[in-house]
Amino acid sequence: MATTNDLKNGMVLVIDGQLWSVVEFQHVKPGKGPAFVRTKLKGVTSGKVVSKTFNAGVKVETANVDRRDMQYLYNDGTGFVFMDTVDYEQLTVPEDVVGEAANFLLEGSEAIVAMHDGLPLYLDMPASVVMEITHTDPGLQGDRSSAGTKPATIETGYQIQVPLFLETGTKVKVDTRSGEYLGRVND
Repeated sequence: MATTNDLKNGMVLVIDGQLWSVVEFQHVKPGKGPAFVRTKLKGVTSGKVVSKTFNAGVKVETANVDRRDMQYLYNDGTGFVFMDTVDYEQLTVPEDVVGEAANFLLEGSEAIVAMHDGLPLYLDMPASVVMEITHTDPGLQGDRSSAGTKPATIETGYQIQVPLFLETGTKVKVDTRSGEYLGRVND
């Protein structure tokens, strides 16, 4: 148990039996009346974002969320198998928990798996990953980075937009949150 005065970004609360992550919070002390805490909460399992106001000093139930560094091993058809980098224990994370992150997971990739009572809640990927372009149409003479973009398929089979001058086999940096091309990586 904690009070609303102890809230921090990223803290996970249990409200009405559901897990909510604190996205933003603001302590407000109006000229008249008692102080209160205005929060923006994101549902851990649903992803839904809501605003909620608490009176200052009110007790709230916190959830014990264990965030572990894990390495992605393979997809076994029922889910994604990860290995804890500390004790080498393996864990299968369901596809719905992995979600869009599957577009950027290669064997051996590092990620953080958040767990509550032994159940995986969500996956935290690094902000960007380096991927190789496995297929894209060849560029034409005179194509420059400011001229436009073309579709390219990366190692995981996900398709991104890249500048016209990039070719198959080029390594690129991709934003895992938006799926956007960030730049070319020189070996």
